[in-house]
Amino acid sequence: MNKKLSLKNAGTFLVFGGPSIFAFAAVVIIPFIVGLYLTFTNWDVRTGDSSLIGFTNYLEVFRDKVFLQQLWFTLKYVFFTVVIANVFAFFIALALTRGGRGEQWLRTGFFTPNLVGGIVLGYLWQTLFSQVLPYLGAKYGWELFQTSWLTNTGTAFWALIIATAWQLVGYLMIIYIAGFTGVPNDVLEAASIDGAGRTSVIRRIILPLTVPAIVICIFISLSRSFLTYDINLALTKGGPFNSTELATYHIVQKAFLSNQYGVGQAEAVVLFAVVAIIALTQSYLLKKLEVES
Repeated sequence: MNKKLSLKNAGTFLVFGGPSIFAFAAVVIIPFIVGLYLTFTNWDVRTGDSSLIGFTNYLEVFRDKVFLQQLWFTLKYVFFTVVIANVFAFFIALALTRGGRGEQWLRTGFFTPNLVGGIVLGYLWQTLFSQVLPYLGAKYGWELFQTSWLTNTGTAFWALIIATAWQLVGYLMIIYIAGFTGVPNDVLEAASIDGAGRTSVIRRIILPLTVPAIVICIFISLSRSFLTYDINLALTKGGPFNSTELATYHIVQKAFLSNQYGVGQAEAVVLFAVVAIIALTQSYLLKKLEVES
């Protein structure tokens, strides 16, 4: 009897969970294992020839000063993107949960950039930074916009951050709104009766009770920022003077244009390790701040 029940449960699991497990293995697990294996080879994309060379590709990664500089540049880019996107998303979500008129329309408007592909979004911002803003800057005498931001190494960095954050804000805003709905109204009313100001309510009640949403938002913004490639390609193409090449951009160039697939794959593994360490660390530290409502 127990054996039949176990077989029935196993069959049910395979029917409902099997397709998902197969899909996950086909598009994530198997490619990851194959990619990891290729980091120990000198596989030639053109001929298909390969042989095991041990850790040579990884040694090459840490000798590649250009990659290390771009990895450092990527860390700075991710830091500012995550901070700006989360701060804006948090306060926009806060403003759009106060019961005002037109909130649904505004939420839709802020979320829409997330539906736009990175290549299209990159070209839109490229037009804005290289044509629209310089035109307005020249017409109205705005010195900040009189030259294209994409031709200066300093402003191109911020242009890349603004475009990425603009795409992320709407998605994060939805998660923050979901988090705010979990804050009990009686707690907010009690704070209001006790005379707590808006700033005090945000700092002492809303922020502690929405830590799970903050953890998710930071994790998502971290991972998406580290994996940014399409916006980088469409907006700056790594320029000017390769000053805005992110690590992912360098990896693609190395693997597919320079035909150094093993080294490019090893750089991707190093980047994966960096992302995993940072994401797990922030998740562990922020979860300690969670409180029960």
